Amino acid sequence: MHQVVVTVQQPEDIVNDEAPINLASPRHEEEKTRLLSSLSRSNGKWDAHHPRHRLLDALYAYVRYEERQTAELDKWRRFYKSASATQRKLLEREVGYTAKLDAVAALIAHNQRLCNAIVENGLRFYEIDRPELDDHIRLRESDGKVADRVSVSQALKHYVRDWAAGGRGERDAAFPCILQALQSLFPDRRLSGGEQPRPAVKVLLPGSGVGRLSHEISALGGFEVTSNEWSVYMNLAYRYLEANPGVASSNVHPFIDNWSHHATTADMFRGVTFPDSTIDPSTVLLVEGDFTKVFASTKHRRQQFDAIVTHFFIDTARNLMAYFDTIHALLPVDGYWINFGPLLYGTGPYVQLSLEEIVSVVTAMGFEFVDAPEVCGHLTFEGQKIRGREASYGFNEKALVKNAYQAQAWVVRKIK
Repeated sequence: MHQVVVTVQQPEDIVNDEAPINLASPRHEEEKTRLLSSLSRSNGKWDAHHPRHRLLDALYAYVRYEERQTAELDKWRRFYKSASATQRKLLEREVGYTAKLDAVAALIAHNQRLCNAIVENGLRFYEIDRPELDDHIRLRESDGKVADRVSVSQALKHYVRDWAAGGRGERDAAFPCILQALQSLFPDRRLSGGEQPRPAVKVLLPGSGVGRLSHEISALGGFEVTSNEWSVYMNLAYRYLEANPGVASSNVHPFIDNWSHHATTADMFRGVTFPDSTIDPSTVLLVEGDFTKVFASTKHRRQQFDAIVTHFFIDTARNLMAYFDTIHALLPVDGYWINFGPLLYGTGPYVQLSLEEIVSVVTAMGFEFVDAPEVCGHLTFEGQKIRGREASYGFNEKALVKNAYQAQAWVVRKIK
């Protein structure tokens, strides 16, 4: 008989939900003030699109992680009963299938403890009282609103992609292209001719997820990095990292909600520790909100950034042209836009452009394509400067399936 054995790290060993929030610099404090103001109930119409409402919905989803995942697990338990008694007897004897289901339940409970820590940290950071969240949950449940299971699961998996050893392969396919491009574009960013420090090169990363690329750019030195993310689920996950920056300080079992493509049960059950490197929250500023709107405010003036990096981002646009317009507005003449990612358009996009069409539109807007590093891949079009290379996006390095794109990379300079 094959036995299912699960060892679960205790929550006190993996999370620190009492870690202090460090507002590390004046620009962090200024942004925190702006953020809290935007979250005020009096800021605009109170509905499901209000920033505070969206935040409370995300907190609700983290609170109900175990409940929602258990409902899925109970479905698999019911389906298992549809197998014949003889078939179940064989499965119990050979693989201990009921024990496997029970083991998944234990790991779901473990992940809930991490979700609880994310919630508690979020309540502190965003200055929300627990009774307000509890009232919101009661109201949403009375209205029949089910907590978003998928968004929480995806946020937890992003810890693997960005901050675990298991995500290194996915990072290594993309990050060197972007990092080498920045280094080649700004080789003298640290010192002026008189050996006095130059002003830092200002870089913006919209669609930053849980932030690893932003911190990698900051680690190059000489860059003032601003990240931006619209997903409240991702932002809650990142704020937790800011408060718990120590190497291997947290642990999650990210693969238990997908039963397909596992070579072994141990692969499915395995825990992932994160982060795999120390995080310094003071080196990166996260600006939360819609990329096309938040930087249009007086606090984020036009032509503010020397470079904009879009990594697996532009195809997320509902309105691709709004992304292009915002990038153009935020760069000065001679500013640079570096892109790396696929063209996987989502649901209901206003426009869906081929790569060839993007080249034409971006050129007409006043950008000039310049050489991208060879590490970005082979030339996509003969005689042009766009490069492409395979880049995976799957979170699970041990899976028996691979989800990969021929990601496209370019560097353009704003000339008008």
